[in-house]
Amino acid sequence: MTKLSVNINKFATLRNSRGGNNPDVLRAAINAQQFGADGVTVHPRPDERHIRYQDVRDIREIITTEFNIEGNPTEQKFIDLVLETKPHQVTLVPDALGQLTSDHGWDTIKHKDYLIDIIGVFKKAGIRVSIFVDPVIEMVEGAALTGTDRVELYTEGYASAFASGNSLEAVTPYVHAANRAKELKLGLNAGHDLDLTNLKYFKQHIPFLDEVSIGHALVCDAIYLGFENTVQLYKRQLA
Repeated sequence: MTKLSVNINKFATLRNSRGGNNPDVLRAAINAQQFGADGVTVHPRPDERHIRYQDVRDIREIITTEFNIEGNPTEQKFIDLVLETKPHQVTLVPDALGQLTSDHGWDTIKHKDYLIDIIGVFKKAGIRVSIFVDPVIEMVEGAALTGTDRVELYTEGYASAFASGNSLEAVTPYVHAANRAKELKLGLNAGHDLDLTNLKYFKQHIPFLDEVSIGHALVCDAIYLGFENTVQLYKRQLA
């Protein structure tokens, strides 16, 4: 079964735009689980422009499913937070400081030594590690040499090509990368721009996918369709 982890960053973006605590990010995490999500994802950034570090601490206290923290491990503040809260999974993303959203995976060959060291820090603390990679065979093979437990395929390229009507062309490099990850005994996650129009097709072509992390599209759909209904609709795409 492919798990659905709901990224609740956009709830925090909306809250922060007005001040106060509406919408309540903690309540969003609780509701996501109640409505059927298999996990909750947060991506705190150094400027705390959406998820704040205290949000992460508060959410950790109420998690009944799985907690995934994404972020750039070159920030010591991020490392300290992960080691303090001990999520079930940490997803390492090579974001630049102030970056609007994640837009590429790790160069697992160039950054091999660094990744080996930082992955070892988290695994020593008993935290499962996933690293963000592009759908490139060499990057998947490089990831396998770092000691990571999983890779997360960065799916913006898939989503863009799928929207243009090139569905088979869109998914093919991901299938190749996923198959190589499986051969190398790496767990497999995926995320970025997956939505109700493209998720089912992606899952059909990569049936052994462990987890998808979806935030922006899911929260946008929830505005029109309701949060509980939307979580269930996404779950059905993964069935």
